Amino acid sequence: MAGNLYVEIVSPSGNIFRGEASGVQAPGVEGSFEVLFNHAPMIAAFEVGPLFVRTPTGDRIGFATSGGFLEVLNNTVTVLAETAEPSTGIDLERARDAEQRALERLKAGGDAEERKRATAALERARNRARVAMGSVGKRG
Repeated sequence: MAGNLYVEIVSPSGNIFRGEASGVQAPGVEGSFEVLFNHAPMIAAFEVGPLFVRTPTGDRIGFATSGGFLEVLNNTVTVLAETAEPSTGIDLERARDAEQRALERLKAGGDAEERKRATAALERARNRARVAMGSVGKRG
C-alpha cells in the first residue's frame, strides 16, 4: 500500500504550498521527472515549466515555476523555487500581454544580453499561460 509525501513549495515571496501528496512532477533540467512515495533521497535542479502536485484524492494542482531545486528526503519533498505561482492565481490576460511584450523586445533586436533576457521572459510568460489554461482540478 502506497503512502503519501509531505510537500512544501517555497519561493522568495513565501510559502506557496504545504500539504500531503501522492506525487510531484517537476520540469527537470534533463527532462521531466516524478517523485512518488519512498523515492530515493535526491537533490535535482529544475527549469522553467509546470510543476504538478497530485493530491491524495487524485486532483492535480499546477504551478508555473521559473526554476530552482527540489530535494527528496524521507518522503518529504521540498521545492525551492525562484518563483512558483498556482494556476488558480495566474491572470491569463496578463500572461499573454507579457508574452506579446517579450516578442516585441525580440523583434526589436538589441545586444545578446537583451535578447537572452527577452527569450527568458517569453519562456516564463508562455509557461504561465499554459499552466493557467489547463491544470487545476484535473485528474490524470
